[in-house]
Amino acid sequence: MASELKNLSVAEGTEVPSAKGMKFGIVWAEWNHEITHALKQGAYDTLIKYGADPKDITERTVPGSFELTLGGQYLAEYSDADAIICIGCVIQGDTKHFDFICDAVAKGITDLNLKYNKPFIFGVLTPNTMQQAIDRAGGVHGNKGDEAAITAIKMLGMRNSLKQVHGGVGYGKT
Repeated sequence: MASELKNLSVAEGTEVPSAKGMKFGIVWAEWNHEITHALKQGAYDTLIKYGADPKDITERTVPGSFELTLGGQYLAEYSDADAIICIGCVIQGDTKHFDFICDAVAKGITDLNLKYNKPFIFGVLTPNTMQQAIDRAGGVHGNKGDEAAITAIKMLGMRNSLKQVHGGVGYGKT
């Protein structure tokens, strides 16, 4: 797995901009609560670490990972979030249910990015075992929630830098 080669809690690449003034939504699945709560908390703490104001973070739960897409859409429509972090965990089982859920959630989150012209971050673990999930929810491989929050901040930073350079001209003008 790719996360075995790096710590999910360590920002790589470009510098992480300040999250001050940015507004975030976090929608997280109740299914596999021990894992998803740790991921959500990692995302929340990372947003605060980079300057987000707690009042600028809206959190909501959905029953499972499949519902993240609609939950994310609700946050886009009924909150002032600039970016939405979708947190879930689908652990491989003995049936094809895993494949259907993972495919649907990945496609749904991708579609939301394009529909709303704002970042919807895929913070969904898809491990083979519970131990792999634990390792990526604050365990030996860090916390995927941290990575998701950093991704949201960086995407908004990119948007903001383009707006400054190009004056908001272009598709979506958000």
